[in-house]
Amino acid sequence: MEEENKVTAPVSEGNNAPKQNTRGYEPHGSASAPRPGDRKFGNHKGRPSERRGGRGGFRRDDQPEYLERVVAINRVSKTTSGGKNVRFSALVVIGDGKGKYGFANAKSGEVPDAIKKSLAQAQKHMYNIRIVKGGTIAHEVEGSFGATKVVLKPAKPGTGIVAGGAVRAILELAGVKNVVSKVYGSRGSINVIRATHEGLKNLKEYNKVMVLRGLKTPEELKAKRPNGPKAEKKGE
Repeated sequence: MEEENKVTAPVSEGNNAPKQNTRGYEPHGSASAPRPGDRKFGNHKGRPSERRGGRGGFRRDDQPEYLERVVAINRVSKTTSGGKNVRFSALVVIGDGKGKYGFANAKSGEVPDAIKKSLAQAQKHMYNIRIVKGGTIAHEVEGSFGATKVVLKPAKPGTGIVAGGAVRAILELAGVKNVVSKVYGSRGSINVIRATHEGLKNLKEYNKVMVLRGLKTPEELKAKRPNGPKAEKKGE
C-alpha cells in the first residue's frame, strides 16, 4: 500500500524533450498562436499590419479637408545659352463640395513638386458660392477671361453637370450638381477655369438684388429671417 501511494518524480527524457521556441514568435498552427501571423513577445501582439512598423502600418480613416483634382500638367521648356531648362506646370482645383473652391497653377522641376505647390497656393486662395435648392446656381451667368467666354445656366434636378473637363472640375468640387455650360473662344484649361471663376463671382443673392433695385429695404429682409418663429417657440 505504501508503494502505491508514492508519487513518482518526473523523468527527464533528455534529448527527446520538445525544444522551446525562443525566437519571439509562435509557429503557424501551434496551440498558442490562434491566428497565422500572431506574435506573443513582450507587448508586441497582433499581425504585422495592425501595429507600427509592419507592412501595412496604422490605417488612417481621416478624410481630407478638400477634394483635389489635377486638371492639366504641361511641360515648359526654355532654351538658353547654357542649354534647355525644362520645367512642369500643374493646374489643380480643390473644393469641399459645399460651395467652397480654389484653383492654382504652379511650376517646378518635377511633376509631384509642381502639384504640391499648386495645392498649397490653392488652399491660400479659396472662394465661396451659394448653391440654391436642387444643387444648381441661382441664375444664368457669363464669365470672360482673355479670349475665353463661359456661359453657365441653372438646370433641373437630374440633369447633372453638362460641361467640359475644366469647367466640370471646378463645378463638381464646388458642390454644384445640376448646371449646363458652354465655352466660346479659346479652350485653354487655365483660361477656361479663370473664365468660369469670373462667372461664379457674378452670382448674386436674392436679398442683395432686391435691395439694389429698391424693391425692399434691409429692415424688411431682416424681419423675414427665420429667427421670428424660433423666438416664439422659446416664449411658449
